[in-house]
This record gives sequence, C-alpha cells and structure tokens, in this order.
Amino acid sequence: MLPPDVRDWLPADHLAWFVIDAVANMDLAGFYAAYRADGHGRAAYEPSVMVTLFCIPVATGVRSSRGLSGTAARMWPTG
Repeated sequence: MLPPDVRDWLPADHLAWFVIDAVANMDLAGFYAAYRADGHGRAAYEPSVMVTLFCIPVATGVRSSRGLSGTAARMWPTG
C-alpha cells in the first residue's frame, strides 16, 4: 500500500495552496544563506515550510501560538 498523498488532505480551493504558491515565489535566500554547509549542528526546518506556517494563520487572523498550532494541526494531520 502506498503512503497517502498529502495533496488529498486539503480541498483544491483551500487558502494553503495560494500561500504555498506565494511563498514559492518569494526570495528566501536570506534564510538559506544562514544554513551551515559543513553538516555540523541539527538539521534545520525547511524555510519555505516555516514561512508558510507563519503566513497562513496571520492571513486568517490567528495571532496566538496556540492558534497557530491548531491551524497547523488541522492542515497537516499527523495521524
């Protein structure tokens, strides 16, 4: 059995798809420049995912960290 396709989790007209596309067109070079190329330290989270996680709650009026967490849990269920 194949793993589920994450694109099936949200309807095609969900705000997340718009924000993901918008973030894909942003210049995130400053975030990537801060990465260490020598492999030392913990692996960083993907900057585009972190920017998306920040933008969606802000776009919907969520201002608290608990609200952000709840938004993320609804959008990306972990099982």
